[in-house]
Amino acid sequence: MSPRSLRSEPEEETPLLRNEHPPQTETPLPITQIVVLLLLLLTEPITSLSIRPYVNQLVSELPIVGGDERKVGYCAGLIVSLYFAAQAVSVLQWSRLSDHVGRKPVLLCGLLGTVVSSLLFGLSRSFPALVFSRCLHGMLNGNVGVMKSMMAELTDETNVARGSSLIRVTWAIGGVMGPFIGGVLSRPQDRWPNVFSHPFWGNYPYFLPCLATASYALLSFSLAAIFLKETMKRDPVMKRNPGGDSDRPQVDAGEILDEPAKDTEKPVPLRALLTRPVVVSVANYGMTGMLDMTAGTFIPLVWSTSVEFGGLSMNPTSIGSWMAGYGLMNGVFQFVAFPRIVRRFGPRSVYIASITLFSLVYILLPFENLALRHSGHDLNPTARLLIILQLSAFTFSGMGFGAIFMYISSAAPNKRSLGATNGIAQTVVSVQRTVGPAAATSLFAFSLDHNILGGNFAYVVLLAIVCVGVGIAVQLPDETWKHNEE
Repeated sequence: MSPRSLRSEPEEETPLLRNEHPPQTETPLPITQIVVLLLLLLTEPITSLSIRPYVNQLVSELPIVGGDERKVGYCAGLIVSLYFAAQAVSVLQWSRLSDHVGRKPVLLCGLLGTVVSSLLFGLSRSFPALVFSRCLHGMLNGNVGVMKSMMAELTDETNVARGSSLIRVTWAIGGVMGPFIGGVLSRPQDRWPNVFSHPFWGNYPYFLPCLATASYALLSFSLAAIFLKETMKRDPVMKRNPGGDSDRPQVDAGEILDEPAKDTEKPVPLRALLTRPVVVSVANYGMTGMLDMTAGTFIPLVWSTSVEFGGLSMNPTSIGSWMAGYGLMNGVFQFVAFPRIVRRFGPRSVYIASITLFSLVYILLPFENLALRHSGHDLNPTARLLIILQLSAFTFSGMGFGAIFMYISSAAPNKRSLGATNGIAQTVVSVQRTVGPAAATSLFAFSLDHNILGGNFAYVVLLAIVCVGVGIAVQLPDETWKHNEE
């Protein structure tokens, strides 16, 4: 019997990851399964972020806003947000299903849904079609919560910081690939007229980036089907004793698992998941997701808006290049710095700092516009320096995801309820991401339409939301949740 099997049975509110006596030596990660899982996770940022460089231009070209550039933010924000609205409806059910049938089957279904919805988005030429394809994507895909559950099951308290940093690195890589794909492959007939001469590419100028993201999702499906192993431990298969007592169960010799009893617990009821550790952790995750998604939507919107309306007049290629550079910087920083910074300052301090720095991300946008107004609308060195400072703050803010992942994983009552716990977290963050981008972009358009504070009223509201986020963040304990945490 392994030392793990000698542990006592956990209570209903016992967190998954105990850290009363954390080992000094970091447990090696299962490299093969981690790599496969991260390749699958890469599908999520690629498909979601690839539309950012061109979604505003797509909306302006279709008969949606009637040529009124100030209304682009309303429709573009709605398209981005409805994906998360649909995900909020379905992700908890997908995550709870993975607690019962396993993680792998749910992942495969989600990847197929990504393939279909991505192709439909590229073929959409009306606002209802765009909305339908994004909602379909959200309804069929609950993979983010399931993948985070798998990462928690592949790590322990000694290497969870490294595992959570790899999640952020993967999103950062997707932050490079997604905008790059969307910015470079959009409107291919304008860039490579000899290669894409068929009228199809003129009628569907944004299908090529969608085809590229769908192809990667299909590749991920193949990798998962062949190489990914199930991480959720189930009860041993019980059989009737053919030679004796019919009520006496048997376990096949090859099915005896050297696992502790807590690994074979049943998933707890949904109401039993709503403990204080789960509620506080999920509330912070929701705030982080809203601030991050709002910034990720707000920045390209402002950059693509004309200088006279408070923007930078940047084209999709330039936006994609800057966002790809941010993704590269973010990936390197998260992988190299996050585990060390968390060990040095603790997850709570890192998380609070990450929330606070969102204020810098937002407040620099009007100053970037101001720098262009005094330089003939050219992207001068001052504007470039402000953009670099803004994206650097955005990079540090990304560490909040790694820190809050540690809290959510440690708050789960048991491993068989890890999927539902992550499902609740993903549901809340999906709701926040639904409200955040649509509200923020609409607020930006409203500020411009009514010239409130010179069109800068949106930034004041965003700074107030950051203050609320800091107030929620201070409710977290200094370290991850302990077994006696109320």
